Amino acid sequence: MARGTDDDALAWGGDDDPTLDVGAKPADPAPAPLDDSDETDETEAVDESADASPTALPKGFTAVGKGSDEVGRVHADGSVTMPGEREPMGNATLITLGILGGVYLIYAIGWIIGGLRVQGRAQYLVTDVMYQGSFWLAVLAPLLWFATVFLLTMRSRSWVRFAWLIAGVVLLLPWPFVMIGAVGQ
Repeated sequence: MARGTDDDALAWGGDDDPTLDVGAKPADPAPAPLDDSDETDETEAVDESADASPTALPKGFTAVGKGSDEVGRVHADGSVTMPGEREPMGNATLITLGILGGVYLIYAIGWIIGGLRVQGRAQYLVTDVMYQGSFWLAVLAPLLWFATVFLLTMRSRSWVRFAWLIAGVVLLLPWPFVMIGAVGQ
């Protein structure tokens, strides 16, 4: 027979242990110096040039030299932001890219099926070597288009990427599969 309440299953012994706290704690503010010496003028100048958030360096370290201004900043919630860091893609963008990637994969499969269906009829038009080369180029074209557009538009706006991907959907339609189909006539 069970002892206690059903809520015991929702708790873990030692949840309130302070050593298990993984959250980032805010940095302690530096104590103000008591005397008015030249040292305070230097620290004020350094504090004015620094951003409001502390750098993402271990305590006591200072970035100097070339690229020292590219040190990330720690926010109050403990996350670190590097300068020049891009914002990640949103959910809608990722879903749309996945759908378009699936369309391009289906196009490659369509070119395989359609190309194999046309192979018997194409032997009268071109040699086997030419047909095999163009067949594999047609199969790889949708995949190469997707990869090329994705890599070349990484620093562009997302609408540019989607415009090129949609243009590829229109241009790379597997016509042998559309005209003959998987079964043929």
